Amino acid sequence: MRSVIVGFAVIAPIVLLLLWPHAPLAGVAILALSHALLLYPTIRPNVQWFGPVVTNFDTDAKEVWLTIDDGPTDDTTAILDVLDSRRAKATFFVKGTLVREHEELVREIVSRGHTVANHSDTHPAGKWWCLPPAALATEIDGCATSLAAVVPGRQRWFRAPVGMKNPGVHPALGRRGLRLIGWSVRSFDAVRDEFEKVMHRIQRDTRPGGIIVMHQGREWSARTIAAAVDQLQARGYSFVIPDDARLKTKR
Repeated sequence: MRSVIVGFAVIAPIVLLLLWPHAPLAGVAILALSHALLLYPTIRPNVQWFGPVVTNFDTDAKEVWLTIDDGPTDDTTAILDVLDSRRAKATFFVKGTLVREHEELVREIVSRGHTVANHSDTHPAGKWWCLPPAALATEIDGCATSLAAVVPGRQRWFRAPVGMKNPGVHPALGRRGLRLIGWSVRSFDAVRDEFEKVMHRIQRDTRPGGIIVMHQGREWSARTIAAAVDQLQARGYSFVIPDDARLKTKR
């Protein structure tokens, strides 16, 4: 699918030039369609047109995977205390720049039985969607190198900033043996402290095998994560880190 979309986008300007003297509106329509086919899977999280995105996992129980983005930050220990007191496990998708600043927090995450994964080096949310291949590689490898220096071992997962991707992301990940991890439950807890709305979204959208995305580094992060875990555990859910064989892409 990725090659078809990219090929169409490359051919569209040529078609526009050929049609312009005879059917300019048709040429413009084709060009607009090619741009839409590129833009939609780029800015829309979890869309599979450029390649697979993991959005859930196989389970026969009421299990969910809690993922926490944007650390490690000063509230990491408080969040770990929240999770430990509730016997909940999580994966922290971390930024390379922050890994280098807080190596001890990364070690603490892992020592407490959680996992860490790649969330790019500098988290260029505003331009990730249009980065060329060399810049994508720099972002992915920068975080990977920083993680490897602190937590040796195979790295398996990557989450793109804001869930965006472009045609270069999947080839870059494939060469590095990384899988793109999306979500099925988006809490929208990153920008504002909207506790009731965040809880409503999590309660509404959570199903067994779901992947929940939340964030750290905000004034409200620890208490919001605590409340989300409490409410879902009250509904009988447990928080696990699934192995790769259980991970699924949205179909």
